[in-house]
This record gives sequence, structure tokens and C-alpha cells, in this order.
Amino acid sequence: MSVFTKSSWIWIKGEQAADTHAEFLTTLSWKGEKAVCNLSCDSDYELYINGAFVNSNQYLSFDHYKAYDQLDVTPYLKAGENTFAVHVWYFGTDSQRYKASSAGLIFEVIENGEVTLFSSDETLGRKSRAYQSGLLKEITVQLGLSFKYNAEKEDGWINGKAEDFEPCVCVEKPCEFLSRPNKKLVFGDRQQSVEVSSSNGGRVYVFDLGRECVGVPCLDIVSSSPSNEIIVSYGEFLKEGKVARKIETRDFSFEYVAKKGGNCFTHHCLRLGLRYIQIEAEEPIEVNYLGVINQYYPVERKPVRISDEFERKMYDLSVRTLELCMMEHYVDCPWREQNFYAFDSRNQMLFGYQAFEGGNSEYVRSNLMLMAKAPLVNGILPICSPCGNQLTIPSFALYYCLAVNEYIEQSGDATIAKEVLPVLNSVIKVFINNMVNGLIYKFPGKENWNFYDWSPCSDGTLGRPDEYAPDAMINILTVMALNSLEKISAAAGEPFRYVGVASELSEVIKKTFFNKEDGLFTMNAGRKDYTELVNCQAVLNGLATKEEAAFIAQKLANEELIPAALSMKVFRYETLLTVSKEAYSEYVLADMKKDFKVMIDGGATSTWETIEGWQAFNGAGSLCHGWTALPVYFFNRLGIIEK
Repeated sequence: MSVFTKSSWIWIKGEQAADTHAEFLTTLSWKGEKAVCNLSCDSDYELYINGAFVNSNQYLSFDHYKAYDQLDVTPYLKAGENTFAVHVWYFGTDSQRYKASSAGLIFEVIENGEVTLFSSDETLGRKSRAYQSGLLKEITVQLGLSFKYNAEKEDGWINGKAEDFEPCVCVEKPCEFLSRPNKKLVFGDRQQSVEVSSSNGGRVYVFDLGRECVGVPCLDIVSSSPSNEIIVSYGEFLKEGKVARKIETRDFSFEYVAKKGGNCFTHHCLRLGLRYIQIEAEEPIEVNYLGVINQYYPVERKPVRISDEFERKMYDLSVRTLELCMMEHYVDCPWREQNFYAFDSRNQMLFGYQAFEGGNSEYVRSNLMLMAKAPLVNGILPICSPCGNQLTIPSFALYYCLAVNEYIEQSGDATIAKEVLPVLNSVIKVFINNMVNGLIYKFPGKENWNFYDWSPCSDGTLGRPDEYAPDAMINILTVMALNSLEKISAAAGEPFRYVGVASELSEVIKKTFFNKEDGLFTMNAGRKDYTELVNCQAVLNGLATKEEAAFIAQKLANEELIPAALSMKVFRYETLLTVSKEAYSEYVLADMKKDFKVMIDGGATSTWETIEGWQAFNGAGSLCHGWTALPVYFFNRLGIIEK
């Protein structure tokens, strides 16, 4: 379908500066038929018609893969003239969830097949009065920018008051458009929040939302004085009764300047992952509400029956975590990052096939395609998609091959194979070209984070160059990726380019990293870095004989190896059940229960990033992370879910 046939990309007059809040205003004449609005922008938007909020949230991607929203605006229209208002927040600065591009807004309204409104240099625009442009306040390097809003400067522009507006300028922004590849997120109700404490003479309040939530910030307060400077901070835990606003370089807050009297404010462009929210004002305030309007991706859970009460709690906790970690794309942790990583999402996809009706295939496919469209960093997939930072985790690019193959097997949709195969072949070639004396070497340069797991010998050297040497993991994962790529090539009806490479590589891996005396694979040649993860991957990718695999499984069950972190236990459990489901089913279930007891006893309402909880990473451990929702998958493997 052709879109924007009459529309132009537009922007307000002046420099396209990073962190600009722009407002656009026009009118629309409605004849009474169904009307839809197609809209895209850089970077995010809020659409209002006749002063009523319609929708928000741009699908962040790339100019060469630019999504537009199609919104039914009929319920917001009235006979005759209607006010059409858009607030656009242009980020303009790279983060791990946004790749900087030029500012712009493009829209059209179509009624009964006729374009009745379109963006042009006749559309009025201005820099926002209430939002502070150029603030450039970063929450985290992964998440990007925060904002400041001054209610004293509100003027009712969304209702058509056009003071200081002037005609926009048309801007060059060549884009290849696609209709949004998955569903819009849904806004729910205000999440109930309960006051935990108030202090400092009615200036500081802490509220508990009762459980881990994802939503847009919302406040309803009464200020005792004008120009009351307020900081709203949020987080997943309380430290000494307060929200931990600043953790190292991170600042989990936004700013608000209250006018005297009543203040009702909702911001739809910054999504918060949180349980606790805190408001600190210079002058006393009364709080009628402080929290979020829930927002979620619409999925349908598969109905399940689980008799054991604790096991049911484990399962429900896990499914809810998966739901919280689904935005326009998968996100790792809603609080701290909201990033789409290839490995994290592989786990979320694997678990989601079991949790949601239809395996949630449309959503999975859209994620895999988004990653395939990402500009490569030295030939490797970037650390996240979309991403403006020149950083990679090479091992995650290899897991992407596994995720694509699993999607084809689970969904039966082979059409994706032909679409992503050129990228996969190109990426694998980079790994093959990094082979010295028959082994893949770790990637040098500080832009490459040779990360495998949050455990000793596996966490790499983020921010500084790694040793240029081979290790077992990068080589075994290349075997895994090659085996997946062979199947993807067959699904695409294309010849496999790397025939025999996996078997040759496997032989060299075995000679180099397998200690016959100890019967184990080491991470680094000549040392005894016996990690659970490397031995699990060796078994799962066919590098161990049946007898060697059985010995490794015993070591895993006896917990004699360097342990894998919580998320990588997906391979630990898979290895044990592959070696002998009969022998290790009880152990796998008991081990999962042990970890979930720690979380549940610790008050978890979603699954944690690591078993250390919030205390991990110097107090920045996430308490909501989709990669640890293991029961969803393994309860099916173990027969816990009753038919």
C-alpha cells in the first residue's frame, strides 16, 4: 500500500538539535466516515485530537526500515473542524535503544480513500514551551534520555491555541517505510499505588505500586506554591526507605515544575519499569496519585494446569516477567535498559513459544527481522537493535542464528529464512575469517565485548581490548551457529556455503580444549577453567561422546564446575535432560525450585536478572529480566504442566 503520497517530512524552523521537544498543530475537517491516521516520526510522539490523547510510541528502527503507525482516529473526531496536535520528542543522540538520525514528522489522515490531511510546510510548529529542550539528561547509557516539564508554561496548545506557532519547513529524510510489524502496545489503568512514607513536611513521598510494573509516568498533585521544583525518581527496590535514584553514573529520575494548585500530568514517551516511585518537592505538596498507567503488549496466555502451589507460583511469576519484557520489541530489563539483545531475546522467544497462544509467532518474527536490518559493526550484529553505539557481543550474533532456526522449527514459517540468510552468511563469514590455525579467535578491539556469562572466566573485558587468543566458547558457539545456518539455508532453498567447516572446527576444538585426564572441556587451553557453560555447550553441540557427556552431566549435578549464572542455566538443564531425562528430571526441578525460593522469599514479583538480586552489579541488578523465566520452558519438558 502506498503511504504519504501527498505528505512531506517536516520539522520546526531552526537547528535540529538533540533532545528537542517540538509541537505541531493543524486542523482537520471530518465528513463522518471512518478515518485513519498514518504517522511516523523521529524519535517518539504523542498524538492529540480535540485535546484528547489518541496514542503514542514510535516503533524505533532505522531510516532504511522505517515503521509507521496506522491509527483509527474516528472515535476522536466530531463533525466539522477538528484540532490535530502532535508532540514529537527528537532524541538525536545515540543510545543502545536508538540510532540517531535526522528529526522529522510525517503524517496523513485518510477518510473513505481520500487524503484529507497531510503534513506540509503549511503545518504549524514550534519548540515546546513546557518541555525543556536541550536538557540532555541521561538516565542510563542503555536507556537514553530523561526529560523536564514545566507546568507553569502550559498554554492549552493541544486544544488549538496557536500562540508562537509558525509554518514548518520540509526536511530531507529518505526512508523506506513499512507498516508497523507487530501490534501497538495497549494502555491499561492506573496502577494502584500505596504511600509508604512521607517526610520533610510534606515535601517527600514514597509510593509502592505493589509489584513490578511497566507503564508511563502519571502524577496528580496539589502544590502549595508556584514554580515548585520537583524530582520524581523510580526503581525496583528501596534502600534505607528511599528509592535509589543515583547508582554510579545512572540517574533514574525526571523533573517537573509544578504550578500552584492542581497538577495532572502524564508523559507517554518514557516508559518506566519499576515497583517504587518517589517524589521530592522544594515546597509542600499533596499527592492524590503518583505511579504509572500500565502499558503492555497484547498477548494471550496458554491455559495451563499445575497442581503444586509453589510450582504454579514459579510459572506465573515467569510468564508475567515475559509479558513485562515485551515492548515494541523484546527488552532485557524494563527498569535499567529496555534493550533488545540477541541472546536475552532468544531465551524469551524459547519460553514464549510455550507460554503464549500461537507461540506469539508474529511478535517473534518482527524481532528477528528488526535485528537482521541493523547496520553491522565491523561485520557483526551490534550489541542491540536498534542501537547507535558501536559495540558488539560476538557470541550473541551466533545465538541469533540459533534463534532464527528455532523460530522456523516452532512456527513452520520458512519465509524468514530467505529474508535473513544474506545477513547470516555475511556475519558467519566474519567469524570464519577470524580463524587462525583452525580456531576462531576472540575479537580484538574495545568495541568487541567477548561476553558469554555473568560468571568467572566468561564475562569478558568490557570497554578495553581482550587478549587476541582462541577460547572454547567462541569456537563451540560457531559450531552451533553453523549447524543452525545449514538448516536455515535448506529452509530457504539455498546451498549451504560452509559445508564441512563445523566438523573440522569440532575436531580442533576437541584437541585443544578437552582435557582427557579430567574428562572436561576448559575455557582456555592449558588451564583448568572448567565452566558449566562451556561443558554444556560442548555436549549440546555434539563435541562429547556419549560416555563423556554422561561424565560431564555427573559433574554438573554434583556442582563441581564453575557455575553458570541464572540465565545460562537454560543450557545446564537442557544438557542434563538431554543426557538422561530419567536420571536428572528431579534434580532439574529441585534446582529451579531452590533458585525461585530465593527470589520469592526475597519478595520477587518477577524473575531476577541474577540470583544476587538488586545487589548485583554494585546495586544495579534488575529484579525483572525475561531471560530467567526458565520454568515456562522446562515445566513443559518435565511434564509438570498437566494435559
